[in-house]
Amino acid sequence: MQEKWISIGKMAEINHVSIATLRLYDEMDLLKPAYIDPESKYRYYTIEQNARLDLIAYMKDLGMSLKEIQNVLNNENIDEIEEILSRKKEQIYQELRTLKARLNLVDDSIARIERYRNSPKTGICSLEYISRRYIYGIPCSHDFYQQGILGYEKDLLCLRDDLIKKGLEQTYSYNVGTSIAKEDIEKGKLVAKDIFIFSDHKIENLPMRIIDASMFVTLYLSSFEDENEGIKKLIRFCKKNNYAIAGDYLCEVITEFNIFDVSKRNMFLRIQIPVKFY
Repeated sequence: MQEKWISIGKMAEINHVSIATLRLYDEMDLLKPAYIDPESKYRYYTIEQNARLDLIAYMKDLGMSLKEIQNVLNNENIDEIEEILSRKKEQIYQELRTLKARLNLVDDSIARIERYRNSPKTGICSLEYISRRYIYGIPCSHDFYQQGILGYEKDLLCLRDDLIKKGLEQTYSYNVGTSIAKEDIEKGKLVAKDIFIFSDHKIENLPMRIIDASMFVTLYLSSFEDENEGIKKLIRFCKKNNYAIAGDYLCEVITEFNIFDVSKRNMFLRIQIPVKFY
C-alpha cells in the first residue's frame, strides 16, 4: 500500500465530514476515491483531493444543492455557476424579507400588549393623539352592528382569505380594525364600512391607505358587545365638548385573549373618532 493513500476514515476526519458523506459523494460522482482495494473494496484518497472537497463545501455554503453542484462540476460551465448563485441570492433576499416581516409582526404584537397594559380605564372617553398608521382592507359584506359577532366573523374570514391570496401570513390579521363612514357616524347611523389590518409601517407589495396622525376621541372597551353603546357614548362626548368629527369612526382590536375563553372572542378594543376643534 502506497504511503500517499489516505483511508476513507482518515479522509473524513481531516475534512470534518462523515464517512457516509464521502460514500454519497462517490455515488454521485462528486468525488471518486483515488484507489479502491480490489479485495477489501476499501476506499482510499489522496491529500490532493482535499481541494475538491473544499470546493464542494464552498458551494454547499453558498446554498447550492448536491444535485446543482453535480451538474456544475460535470459541465464545467462558469456561466451556470453564476446563474445558480444569482437565483440563490434572490432566494436569500426573499428569506430576509420574510424574516423582516415576521420581526415587524413580533414588534407590533409586543407594542399592542404594552398598549393594553398601559391603557386607560375602560368606559371613559378621552382625547388621545394617535400617530400615523397604515391600513389595508376590504368593504364589509355584513352589517355586524346589527347582526352581531357572527357577521364580524364572516367578514374577518373574507379579509384573511384576501391577505393569504396576496401572500401574507394570517398573523397580520390579528391587528384588525373596522370603520363607519364619517357621514353615517355624524348621523348616528351604525353601518359597517370596511374591515382592515392596522400597521405602523408600510407592508411591501400591499396597497395601503394612510390614517394621518390626529387627535382622536377614544374609548377602551373589553367586549365586542359593548361597542354599539360605546359609539353612542363617543358621539355624545363630541357634541358635549363641541368637537367636530373629522373622519371615519374606527374600531381597533388592541389584543385578544382567547386562551382564557375558547368559546368566543375575548377582544380588548380601542374605539375612536378623529376630531377637530371649532
